[in-house]
Amino acid sequence: MDMKQAMSERHMVRKYTDKPIPIEVAQEINERLNDINVKYHTDIQLIRGDSSAFNAAIKLVLAKGVRNYFILAGKAAPDLRERLGMAGADLMLFCQTLGLNTWWVGGTYSHARVAQKAPGDEVIGIIAVGYGATQGKPHKSKSPQEVATYEGPEPEWFKNGVKAALLAPTALDKQAFKIKGVGDEVSITYEPGTFSGEDLGLVKYHFALGASNHSFSWQ
Repeated sequence: MDMKQAMSERHMVRKYTDKPIPIEVAQEINERLNDINVKYHTDIQLIRGDSSAFNAAIKLVLAKGVRNYFILAGKAAPDLRERLGMAGADLMLFCQTLGLNTWWVGGTYSHARVAQKAPGDEVIGIIAVGYGATQGKPHKSKSPQEVATYEGPEPEWFKNGVKAALLAPTALDKQAFKIKGVGDEVSITYEPGTFSGEDLGLVKYHFALGASNHSFSWQ
């Protein structure tokens, strides 16, 4: 499975088996993680074998079996959330290619406990990772026409980018973004909100991956 296929295969999974992530798989993830942290100037960590990211009530009802997760963190900056969105998108898809499942968690984790593991950084959320009890289900999606416009005849690369963007996980599955294209230039705007920064990064990463056979610029 490659990264593009992983976009279609990846779905939110909240319940996990007790199967541990093998050492060799964890090594692959950490190698990827090191590259991502350099590329996006982030301080994301992979935590394994730790169930303290959720309180007892959440673990009982919503987050069963979560023992591994990424801490989405970095030095505070205006664009940190967007960069973590792009970095997190890469990690989730890469983990999918390794046969793992993921869940982006923006609000229901234990903020205090997780923050203790990333001193000096701003933490915006976590990504649960492991072997899912199920493979999850596709989220509800808007149509390309609802989220995107292109000035003139719409090229195939733009269509592919929009389709990929609609596969990105967003807060409450709202898909509150608009994509505009003209020539080889693309812009994405997002409705203001608590998670709009990371959602924008997730959508931008997916669009770029979908349109990767064409060179375009962000505006």
